[in-house]
Amino acid sequence: MVAGSDKVAIEFTLSSGNNHDAPEGRILLETIGKDHDTVYLTMDRAYEDEYTRYTAQMLKFKPVVPPKTNRLNPWEYDKELYKRRNEVERLFRRLKSFRRIFTRYDKLDVMFIAFIHFALMAIGLRCVNTP
Repeated sequence: MVAGSDKVAIEFTLSSGNNHDAPEGRILLETIGKDHDTVYLTMDRAYEDEYTRYTAQMLKFKPVVPPKTNRLNPWEYDKELYKRRNEVERLFRRLKSFRRIFTRYDKLDVMFIAFIHFALMAIGLRCVNTP
């Protein structure tokens, strides 16, 4: 999922449970495209591989991701900006407040994705009405 804040999902995709998320993340980045100025992209350490960081940089994103501790050549990153990564986690927490999502009752992916869209709309509407 690419999130704009803890209440707004920009784009998401569904992957199988036994695959790594980084290839799907690269596809999402390419879907968003280059139609923007440089944007900071705060990512989890799971996305810190060279290919994902390179893809983000080619698409004019500025990746903010800490290197894994076993990296031979670690890079610098904005630690204060990285603290905002929890906004995506808060969006996931809001999504999982819908029982149908966290238990995955739906057997068909199309139904599950449709309910995620519904939940994101409900989250958006709920946030508009709160002060």
